[in-house]
Amino acid sequence: MATGYGELLRTRYAARLLTGTLIGRLPNATAALAIVLFTRSEGGSYALAGALSAVYGIGTAIGQPLLGRAVDLYGQPRVMLPAAVASGLGMVLFALVGLDPLPVAYAAMVLAGVCTPPLEGGLRALWPHVLPRHEQVHAAYALDAVAQEVMFSVGPLLVTLLVAAWSEAAALLVINVVGVLGALWVVASEPSRAWRSAPREAHWLGALRSPGILVLIGSFLFVGLALGSIAVAAVAYADEHGGGMVSSYLLSALGVGALIGGVCYGARTWSGEPERRLLLLVAALAVGYVPLVLVPGVVAMTVLAGVAGVFLAPALACAFVVVDRHAPRGTVTEAFSWLVTTFGVGAAVGTAAAGPAVELGGVVAGFAAPGAAGIAALLVLVGCRRFLAGDAVRASAPTGGDAGAENDRNGAVEPGFRAGHQA
Repeated sequence: MATGYGELLRTRYAARLLTGTLIGRLPNATAALAIVLFTRSEGGSYALAGALSAVYGIGTAIGQPLLGRAVDLYGQPRVMLPAAVASGLGMVLFALVGLDPLPVAYAAMVLAGVCTPPLEGGLRALWPHVLPRHEQVHAAYALDAVAQEVMFSVGPLLVTLLVAAWSEAAALLVINVVGVLGALWVVASEPSRAWRSAPREAHWLGALRSPGILVLIGSFLFVGLALGSIAVAAVAYADEHGGGMVSSYLLSALGVGALIGGVCYGARTWSGEPERRLLLLVAALAVGYVPLVLVPGVVAMTVLAGVAGVFLAPALACAFVVVDRHAPRGTVTEAFSWLVTTFGVGAAVGTAAAGPAVELGGVVAGFAAPGAAGIAALLVLVGCRRFLAGDAVRASAPTGGDAGAENDRNGAVEPGFRAGHQA
């Protein structure tokens, strides 16, 4: 297992691209906490902090697919670096102006959110061009998902340390400067500068004209909702079981489970259609969420949370492979960005929905939300499986192909072709 990942990371540019992307995404991973801490330090209420954070989140949801489409059209350096700088300037403006005047603070959040560069989608578009074997691409998707779990765990800790060492404003400034440097490290690399999307049909729907992409978006909206609702339910559970670090135990166990599952999944070469494998992984994910409604003691609940997280990273990694197979030609970065955005929106919705569920039905109702969302994600895949059928996908593409190109397996107007980099 370690040998396989070591070989992957020793491939030229692989470690640089993975590390640079994670550093470049640090502002996005820490924005919610950093905005709340800074707003409170300026005398703002929690309601205002939540509103500013929501504006940032909505801006990100809007900007990611649009910037992803721009990357497909114009290349990575010409879009991602200016976007990273503009997003960072939005946060700098927020840190310097504070909450007065308030319209400027909201404008800064819009700028920072909308201009967040689609580094995650860009990295996944680069992997097939950097890694020589298709099984390594599959492993890279899994490693990427695992690294993301680590980043979202370490990022908030870094913000807290910066606040303790300097101030909330300094934390905003440092995190965003580091993020711009991460984006620069990625786009200055040869693979990023050389990458070009395949020619695309001019179509206003872009990646969304693919039925397979729409099915994935619908399913992973609910996967995100499940993850977001667990965070709120964990806090409510902690309130009934001694408070303190109990919620951290549950969420840490969830992250550790995802890390273990992702590492093990990516270390193996999988045969068969990834669309069918994704169905099984989402089914296992849904089954893992259901026992949380039992709300046993802290030790048993922590174990259940760890089990619930095991299939999250593998499901995400497999979904990335399926996205690559179903994205219309010339839209791969946009397609990845849509999946990332939808997952984030789902998490935000889950966070918002779990609160009323806990108030109305207690902790059991709070943990019923992720179980129901997991089942809904599975039902979307089952009900729409004909749009993801591997045989139908293959039938729409002629044989032969280019190892460096994207797939178009969806009956789009332009002819599709088979790519050699599939995992």
